[in-house]
Amino acid sequence: MSRIHPTAIIEPGAQLDDTVEVGPYAIVGAHVKVGARTTIGSHSVIEGCTTIGEDNRVGHYASVGGRPQDMKYRDEPTRLVIGHRNTIREFTTIHTGTAQDMGVTTLGDDNWIMAYVHVGHDCQIGSNVILSSNAQMAGHVTIGDYAIVGGMSGVHQFVRIGAHSMLGGASALVQDMPPFVIAAGNKAEPHGINVEGLRRRGFSPDAISALRAAYRLLYKSSLSLEEAKVQIRELALAGGDGDVPVTTLLTFIEASQRGIIR
Repeated sequence: MSRIHPTAIIEPGAQLDDTVEVGPYAIVGAHVKVGARTTIGSHSVIEGCTTIGEDNRVGHYASVGGRPQDMKYRDEPTRLVIGHRNTIREFTTIHTGTAQDMGVTTLGDDNWIMAYVHVGHDCQIGSNVILSSNAQMAGHVTIGDYAIVGGMSGVHQFVRIGAHSMLGGASALVQDMPPFVIAAGNKAEPHGINVEGLRRRGFSPDAISALRAAYRLLYKSSLSLEEAKVQIRELALAGGDGDVPVTTLLTFIEASQRGIIR
């Protein structure tokens, strides 16, 4: 308990590993569980039915596990689950889920959440995601692994952001953004494949070449979306390193409910 500052308030029922550090004037609610070696900065509030894994760093004045900003919420028992090794910087807000969805907001592992970010109710954030300062996720947003959302960007509710994609700063995203794609603008428009990011993550030249070919079919040809999907499906059967990522791209597009940026 020596790791908990004497001015911090830990409500009865909270479960903190003995190695957790809690800074001055922080508040940890009764239904919160915090894993080993996690640090909670001064004046932060961790509340609700919130589970935080190991080795996380929560910055000063963060608000984690608060009630969803949804006028339909009627105090149903919903949750927030955060994985391991996440960095959550100052003034970030992350809310629990709602009964209208799965009832849980989730963050995976190794995410980098910068200052003033908002993660709304029922968001599903993967792992190794970067949310830059002031990025705002409305409710029910899904973000795949290794995606990057630029600072000052806004993401509409129910929008999906695919893995390994990158949304530029000060963008407004109102439709699904396919994996591997770079987009920016208000409203966000596609600007190519995230080649440098894919190289850093070990994608082979053949895989990147196949994704570029799929991108050309989707965005640079005169094909309709349905016609492009037919040719992308054929490309996914070429028998090389690109088969898996191109199939991932196609699966994402076919599952879209809001439509993809185009």
